[in-house]
Amino acid sequence: MRTVFSQYAWLAPLFPLAAFVVLTELNRSLKRTGAFIAIVASLASLALSLLIAFERIGTGAEDYSGGFAWLTIGSVTLSAGFEVTNLTALMLVIVSLVAFLVNLYSLGYMRDDERKSVFYAYLSLFACSMLGLVLADNLLLLYIGWELVGVCSFLLIGFWFHKPEARAAAKKAFIVTRVGDLGLLIAILLLFRYMPGHALDFVSLHNVFDSQAGVISTSITTAIALLLFLGAVGKSGQFPLHVWLPDAMEGPTPVSALIHAATMVAAGVFLVARTYDIFEASAVALDTVAYIGAFTALLAATAALKQNDIKRVLAYSTVSQLGYMMLALGSGSWTAAVFHLFTHAFFKALLFLGAGNVIHALHTQDLRQMGGLGRRMKTTAWTFGAGVLALSGVPPLAGFWSKDAVLAAAFERHPLLFAAGIVTACFTALYMARLFILAFWGRPRGDAALAARAKEAPAVMTAPLLVLAALSVAAGFVQTPFGSWLGAWLSGEAIPEQAESVPVMAASAAAGLLGLYLGWLLYGKGAPKGGGAGQTRPWPWLVRLIEREYYLNEAYGYLFVKPLQGLGRALRLFDGAVVGGAGRLAAGAVQALGRLNSRLLSGQLQTYGLAAVIAAVVLMLAIAGRRF
Repeated sequence: MRTVFSQYAWLAPLFPLAAFVVLTELNRSLKRTGAFIAIVASLASLALSLLIAFERIGTGAEDYSGGFAWLTIGSVTLSAGFEVTNLTALMLVIVSLVAFLVNLYSLGYMRDDERKSVFYAYLSLFACSMLGLVLADNLLLLYIGWELVGVCSFLLIGFWFHKPEARAAAKKAFIVTRVGDLGLLIAILLLFRYMPGHALDFVSLHNVFDSQAGVISTSITTAIALLLFLGAVGKSGQFPLHVWLPDAMEGPTPVSALIHAATMVAAGVFLVARTYDIFEASAVALDTVAYIGAFTALLAATAALKQNDIKRVLAYSTVSQLGYMMLALGSGSWTAAVFHLFTHAFFKALLFLGAGNVIHALHTQDLRQMGGLGRRMKTTAWTFGAGVLALSGVPPLAGFWSKDAVLAAAFERHPLLFAAGIVTACFTALYMARLFILAFWGRPRGDAALAARAKEAPAVMTAPLLVLAALSVAAGFVQTPFGSWLGAWLSGEAIPEQAESVPVMAASAAAGLLGLYLGWLLYGKGAPKGGGAGQTRPWPWLVRLIEREYYLNEAYGYLFVKPLQGLGRALRLFDGAVVGGAGRLAAGAVQALGRLNSRLLSGQLQTYGLAAVIAAVVLMLAIAGRRF
């Protein structure tokens, strides 16, 4: 058993945590060198993660765990430890690689920001939280990392807190995801109640739910699985809790790349994959995951068609692709979901960082103010194009193979799920073709002088794009229908060749190519001269519906926000009139009694004598009244 590096896996989150502590304590004195501390820490985590992954490749690598007794309550002992499996080793590489590239990219993007060292401190804590979540050997520790990820997202989305939109987006993300977090917490409490020995570690969960011994009833198992999924719905932006994710674009673009590619939104998919034995024990839970994932994928893909903010298009794309991952999980193939998570991390980080280069050059996120950037930003355009093709599922790029694995699993599960996946693939290629054409094709549509000054980003911002572009092209070959190395490595089981999925591959490729062709017809070839945006608006009611994102934010406003605001006003009124009034009445009574006492205790003997005479008279009258 080779565990030379696995036994030191706990250092992976410790490196960025150390960077966070240093940057927080020495914030003012490290304005210039703070970025390099964070970069070195993320590089150290990446190096260790790669060593752990290489150590586990091949035969003879067994799962490694380590920890210590944390809390003892009566006869129950809760442990704190880490566990290294093939799944956690892969996630370590994904998180640490994207975190390192984002830290490096931010050297250029955040160069002139006055709070750059604070930004790098938050990035380091974000990476530490996600790495800790991945390595946790039990659900309680995972929940701690889960909440830390949420706190970091709040800090980074609202990093530019001087903007009202950023403050609102940070609060929205924090509040909406709390709904899902409550579900996860209840699921953990139910597991603590019903698990033998109150065990919460993943090994015990696997032994209990994989044995099918009926230790926990089917109804309780279904409830636990659905509550776990509710937590994933919040973090991974699935319907109906996806509304926070597009608004999260108010944060700096490197934050968007980190959130959407490797940290917060990946946590929900990882949670379901990590506890997949519980879902397999409940057919109802698997169906719920599959159909909500398919619906979310299709809903978000259509919403992305008419967005004019370049980052908002990519945000809805993330929601849609996360729906694909949930579709695979619900269809019974957690390896396909993790495979798509693996490839998606690279081309989505590439697309967000490429969009950051465009924003850095033009200082706008509006696609209607772009155009013709391909001639002035060639490196960004070519790498961004690679990301577009990978996301669109064009063979043989990485997105094609992982999307094909998802669709193959959906095809085996139910034709309706497969149909939703194919339609989503076509829409994905269509909105990505629109985005690329509006940003890099044709003529500038905004400020001509600004467009003329647009130039390629510095090397520190383009180098990460080149690395991610190479991975977006080649990473998919680790799992194909003709040789599933990644799936076999993750599951520990040999997976035969699936040549029968060739029709699924053909349908997937055809859907992607059709979407790209329609995008070219609508926004390239068929666009008005000098516009490139397409001026025709058939079915204006449908266009308006999509542009307003199906009025879901307005619906939540009427159903939840306004009633809660009204309840808050009513409680404030009750607090002021009743609770506050009672307090004021009591205070007034005490004050009046005090004033009365102050007059009685005036220190004048004649007053005391008069009071004594009056008291004596009253007493005599009372005695006389009782006699008669």
